[in-house]
Amino acid sequence: MRLNQRVRGLNESITMKLNTRAMALAEEGRKIYNLTAGQLPFRTLPEFVELIKAELNFIRSFQYPPVAGLPELRKKVLEYFERSRNLNLENITAEIRKSEKPANEEDEDETVGPDKTFEFTSIICNGAKHALSSVFGSLIDPGDEVIILTPYWVSYPEMVRLYRGEPIIINSSIFDVFVPNLDDIRRAMGHKTKAIVINTPNNPTGTHYSNEWMKGFADLMMEHPDVAIISDEIYYEVFYFDPRPTYFYQYRPELLKRTVIVDGISKTLAATGLRLGWAIGPKHFLEGVSKLQGHTTSGASSLIQRALVHLDFSMIEHYLTPIKAHLRLNAQVIREKYRDYGLAHTWYQPFSAFYYMVDFSRAPLMKKYKKSEEDKTDYSHQICQDFLDQYGVAMVPGTSFGMPNSARISLVLEKEQFKEAMDILVRALADKM
Repeated sequence: MRLNQRVRGLNESITMKLNTRAMALAEEGRKIYNLTAGQLPFRTLPEFVELIKAELNFIRSFQYPPVAGLPELRKKVLEYFERSRNLNLENITAEIRKSEKPANEEDEDETVGPDKTFEFTSIICNGAKHALSSVFGSLIDPGDEVIILTPYWVSYPEMVRLYRGEPIIINSSIFDVFVPNLDDIRRAMGHKTKAIVINTPNNPTGTHYSNEWMKGFADLMMEHPDVAIISDEIYYEVFYFDPRPTYFYQYRPELLKRTVIVDGISKTLAATGLRLGWAIGPKHFLEGVSKLQGHTTSGASSLIQRALVHLDFSMIEHYLTPIKAHLRLNAQVIREKYRDYGLAHTWYQPFSAFYYMVDFSRAPLMKKYKKSEEDKTDYSHQICQDFLDQYGVAMVPGTSFGMPNSARISLVLEKEQFKEAMDILVRALADKM
C-alpha cells in the first residue's frame, strides 16, 4: 500500500516524537529532564474525579452520545464562555441579526449565507486539536490561504496543508516579545485569504497579546469582512501574571459572527488524556462541522461529557491557583538563571500558558555551530539533539514553531528538577559546561 500525497507531505509531530524519545531514555536509566510536553504534573480536580466515578454506574455513560455533544453540556459551555469573557450573547445576536442583509441568490447555501436567524452554538469534540482539525476541514477549499502568526503551534500549518490550503506565515521575533506586527498582517491579506488563526495565551512563547494589540486587530479585521477568524483559547485560564488575556471580539462583538473559538479541559483541568474539547461559533457553520465529525470520530466520550455536565466550572479558578503559583516560580527560575550566567539580553518575561522560547541565536553556544558570522543556517534540531544526548535535557526545536535557532521548553516540571534542568541549559548556552 502507498500513502497518498497529503499524508506523505505531513511532518511528524516533533513534540510527540521527542517526548517519546525522552521517555525511552529515562526507562533505560538515563537522568532525563523532559521539557517537551505541555502536560501538568498535577492530579485533576478531585470533584471531577468523583463525578466521573458516579457516572460509571449508568449504562448511558458507555453508549453513543449525540455527535455534536450532550445538549446540556453544549449549553453549559456556551454559558461559561459568555460569563468568563464578559459577553452578552443575547444582545450580540440581536445586533448581528439586525445588521444582516437578505441573502443573495449566490448565498442561498445556508452554511455560508447571511441568516436572519443567526445564533451561537457549541459543539463538543474529541479534544481541542480535533476541534481545530474539524473546523479547518469544514472551512478550507483547495488553494485557500490561511494566515498563521509565528511562533505558531506545530499543527496549524500541517492541518491547513492537509485540507489543501496554503499557510501564510507572519513572522515575529524575541525583540518584539513575539508580538506580530498588524501592518504585516494587513499586507498579507488578499483575495485568497480565507481565515486567520490566533493563539493567545500562546504555545510556544508563554505570552498573550495586549489589550492594545487586540483592539488594533479587531479594527483590522473589520476592514476584511470575508475573512474568518479561528481563535485558539485553550490556555485562556492559565495566566500567572496580570493582566488576564482579552480578545478582539470583546472590543468588536460583531466579529463573533465569523469567529470560531476553540477551548477544552486539557489544560485547565490537567486532563490531556481525557480528550474533550469544544468549538463555539455561528450555528450555521458548526452544524457543518458536526456533519464532518459524524463521518469521522462521532461524539466525544459519553462518560466524560456526563461528568462535566455536573461540574461547577467556577471551581476551575480555585483549582488553578497552585498551578499558576508553580508556573510563576519556574518562570522566575528562568529569569534568575539567565541573569546569573550573563544571558539577560536573550531573556523575556513569560506570563501565561506552560512555555518559554529559548533563543540560541544570540547565545555564546552558537559559536560551536555557526561556520561564519554570515551563517544563517537553522541549527535548532542539531542543538536539541545534542542537549538530549549530552546533558539529558529534552526540548522541542523552534523550527517546528516557525522560529529558527531556538527551542521551546515547558515550565511544568517540579521546581527542583526544573532548577537543575535550567542550570544545565543556561550553562550550556553560556558555553560554560
